[in-house]
Amino acid sequence: MTIRVELVSAERRVWSGEASIVLARTTDGDLGVMANHTPTFGVLVNGVVTIRTENDGDVKAAVHGGFLSVSDNRVSILAEIAELGTEIDVNRAKEALARAQREAADDLAEARAQTRIAAAVN
Repeated sequence: MTIRVELVSAERRVWSGEASIVLARTTDGDLGVMANHTPTFGVLVNGVVTIRTENDGDVKAAVHGGFLSVSDNRVSILAEIAELGTEIDVNRAKEALARAQREAADDLAEARAQTRIAAAVN
């Protein structure tokens, strides 16, 4: 059995389709959602969202804040910023991470760069 998933950011629809499971990190911890999951609402933190599909394997996305809602075999992920791992330029993300680490004051930029790298290379 599958669930319908919509991953959108403030700018665009990032991914839409059917999945067997969705894995995300919320302020309450890691969450796995499968078919017939109880209705849930969660606040997302910076992290990788994994959408496991029947045909295409795992779809990974770097998600920076937002919300996740589960109801009636539908998962809606409304992210402040989101991009698919396949869209991420790993070299550019590594440069951003190095820059953030050098500046040492921008923890948010460092966390975002780490999340982008994790989504792209996993």
